[in-house]
Amino acid sequence: MSLRGVAAIVGVGDTPVGKLPGWTPTELCVEAARLALADAALDKSAIDGLVTCDSMVEPHMYHAEMIAQTMQIRPRWCMTLSAGGATNLAAVHHAAAAIATGQCTTVLISAADTLRTGLSPERAQAQMTSTGDPDFEAPYGLPVPGSYALIARAHMHAFGTTEEQFARVAVTTRAHAALNPAAEKRTPITVGDVLASRLIADPLHLLDCSLVSDGGAAVVVGGADRARDRPNPPVYLLGAGEGRSHEHVSRAPSLVESAARESGRRAFDMARLGPADVDFAELYDCFTPVVLIELEDLGFCPKGEAGRFVEDGHTALGGSLPTNTHGGLLSHAHPGNPGSMFGLTEAVRQLRRTAGRRQVPDAQIGLVHGQGGILSSHCTLILGREAPRP
Repeated sequence: MSLRGVAAIVGVGDTPVGKLPGWTPTELCVEAARLALADAALDKSAIDGLVTCDSMVEPHMYHAEMIAQTMQIRPRWCMTLSAGGATNLAAVHHAAAAIATGQCTTVLISAADTLRTGLSPERAQAQMTSTGDPDFEAPYGLPVPGSYALIARAHMHAFGTTEEQFARVAVTTRAHAALNPAAEKRTPITVGDVLASRLIADPLHLLDCSLVSDGGAAVVVGGADRARDRPNPPVYLLGAGEGRSHEHVSRAPSLVESAARESGRRAFDMARLGPADVDFAELYDCFTPVVLIELEDLGFCPKGEAGRFVEDGHTALGGSLPTNTHGGLLSHAHPGNPGSMFGLTEAVRQLRRTAGRRQVPDAQIGLVHGQGGILSSHCTLILGREAPRP
């Protein structure tokens, strides 16, 4: 079933990000939901669908039901998803399908966590190694940055990519964050700053790695037929696609290609569009090499050429494909699984043309991509300012 034009995002809400002592993940999740409902001018009684992702800091057996209970709502369609950084985009995909099949009419998607203040150093270290294969990775203490360092080295070996090109991803993203009053890190950096920052997992330096943050965000998804009844311009779902290739990095079929190729192709096919139609992209940037692989696998440049693509300024504001215009996980915030939600809310603001100094001129089509695990689970959304023609 094609979901092209079936649903639209009618409300968005972001909490503050960074270091938020005194907030629990549940409180942030509910606050993000409140802000999104207010943006959509909807009462919580209008919500008949709910999707959340669980919190690392405050896990619950039935997270979505717990949030519904806390908010005192009784959705008839409810689920807790878990696909790492792809979770929230997959939630939009599922929400649109539920709307298309008449299971619900108005879906709230909310996610939050407090990784910065809610985890002790010992628990944070345990989280960093617990995602590895229990037989071939965890016993040897392979942490998440080490896994992405393998990917970085593989890309360098295969295509001649340089540390300076990885660093350029962080520099460009920070320049966008400097224009975003909500971003956690706003001080401009240089390639030299990235390379001089502490080595975390060779060749990745501290500034090649995403932040560790508290925060949350939410969106309200409704049927496209009633989307114009809301006070803000709706943003239409034109295409959605998912792809998965492995669970653990030691089982990955490739370290330089990902299932973003499949998720992107499926999303573009549904939208009846191609990479050249996209005005901006919000890509999952947990580590700088990931952005290069996503740019290639989503079709924005040939395989092996993303380093030069970024180096030549294509992903900067004013370039051919402004990318991570809010500052991304590298500079805006990264509270764990909720991180990709901020790329989604940014895309909505870009298409509403309310992004202020970081606004992409005349933005019509945006792409948002999330990935979970170590290049494991992928979801791509293509969003549009205008409802598609039949």
